Amino acid sequence: MKIIIIGSVAAGTSVAAKARRNDENAEITLYNADYDISYSICGIPYFLGGEVDEVDTLTPRSAPWFKVRYNVDIHIRHEVTTIDPEKKTVTVKNLDTNEIKEDNYDTLVFATGATPATPSIKGVDHDHVFHVRTIQHAVAIDAYMKANKPKKATIIGAGFIGLEMAEQLKHKGLEVTIIQRGNQIMPHLDKDMAYRVEEHLRKHNVTVVLNEEAAAISEKTVETKNGKVIDTDIVFLATGVKPNASLAAEIGIELGSSGAIKVNNKMQTNIPGVYAVGDVAESFSIVTGKSIYRPLGSTANKMGRIAGDVITGGDLEHRGILGTGILRVFDLAVGYTGLSEKEALAAGYDPEVLHNIKPSRADYLEGKELVIKAIADRETSRILGVQIVGQDGVDKRLDVFVTAISFKATAGDLFHLDLAYAPPFSTTKDPVMYTGMALQNAIDKKNKLITPQEIIARTDDGESLQIIDTRSPKQYETGHVDGAINIPLAKLRSEAKDLDPNLPTVTYCNKGVTGNAAQNVLRNSGFKDVFNLSGGNKNYQSFKKGL
Repeated sequence: MKIIIIGSVAAGTSVAAKARRNDENAEITLYNADYDISYSICGIPYFLGGEVDEVDTLTPRSAPWFKVRYNVDIHIRHEVTTIDPEKKTVTVKNLDTNEIKEDNYDTLVFATGATPATPSIKGVDHDHVFHVRTIQHAVAIDAYMKANKPKKATIIGAGFIGLEMAEQLKHKGLEVTIIQRGNQIMPHLDKDMAYRVEEHLRKHNVTVVLNEEAAAISEKTVETKNGKVIDTDIVFLATGVKPNASLAAEIGIELGSSGAIKVNNKMQTNIPGVYAVGDVAESFSIVTGKSIYRPLGSTANKMGRIAGDVITGGDLEHRGILGTGILRVFDLAVGYTGLSEKEALAAGYDPEVLHNIKPSRADYLEGKELVIKAIADRETSRILGVQIVGQDGVDKRLDVFVTAISFKATAGDLFHLDLAYAPPFSTTKDPVMYTGMALQNAIDKKNKLITPQEIIARTDDGESLQIIDTRSPKQYETGHVDGAINIPLAKLRSEAKDLDPNLPTVTYCNKGVTGNAAQNVLRNSGFKDVFNLSGGNKNYQSFKKGL
């Protein structure tokens, strides 16, 4: 059997390695138009910021290494230009010598990845404008910065690469401006959670410009469509990627709605004997079952292993993804998995939403605050998605949620998890467990929740809500929910008689725990409809600022 793989970064090399482990006799050839193989795209910002000393660290494997280790032939700087699926041949061009050759295959794998999306901006081809996608980009940026010593940088786009570059450029001492055409950074987050990250960027003196679109780049400025002029010495394009699927489309391979190659759970395309893996291939959501495109190295490796196994007679299957992501923004970690609130609504779910603010471990051992936004389906109680922002313990909790959602856990299931506890690592009721408990209670209507968004919408619509701030008078005076009255929890039992038990009532404290206690007092005193404000006053004030 002869296997030809087009592309040799994460997915392509994974196909080759797994196929070789299964079959010592297969002839495996990879063609790669780039200079480097199996490199870490995600590590490039950290090289440019100085956390990674040498760029070679990001390319731990070479073509000769693969030949020795796996008996796999990798040809760099070789571009597959045409494919004949009937004859099962490919035409290959040596980009260094312009030599053309033809090769044949039994099985063909597209691992062509994704290419940076270049926006239509005047001046985007200037020498000081860079993508951040390949090792060659990294080398060029590093050389330019050493030669020209830029002091001001502009980043167009506020996704993963944009924020990682902002952090690293600040570490290098540059003034940094981010331009984002939408009304929030990090589009995969809900706006209320994205705002917390935006605030953190501003705290570290990163200028964030929202609702603006770059229109022109000159040698020293970036001008937006609304006429805003930003002084800059270097520009980075972080406007996303698009699947490199044009060659596949030319031979009749079906593409999905994202423009990536449509595959089944065996990574097979609609053409027999042709597979697609990595950033060029679509995946599907574990939650909804619908197609999803989230290019990431971890997913690419997984897809590659599955394809390599299937090609050589194995029975692995792709089980889908949740679109999990995590990044560091200075000393803040930001993670998400599954559906956001807006995605859950768009998918037709009736979502219950909780904002849970808890320390990552015991307060007396310097536990850092975690803000967890969790979404569950009211009909089935199934957890749909989670977003977490915090300085410590984000990855640990996120991975627990990923596992739970993957195995279709309900909110109630989370409370019963036997999670690791000791004061240096967690609290007695871990934030994951508390999230599940509070969500299930809300779904069961034992302790109903109301979000800041909902409370503002209902009062704006003229609905009469009885809102009770259960904190101390001093805390109330510092800042409170609009329209709230102050009745500290210790006085609530005696003063409840002065309230209307028939009015919809909202209780809250600073983060949620005391508000929940007050909710129980009123429910047990005959109040008919009592809500606890999700995330308390702290979450409410953050939401208002981000509007």
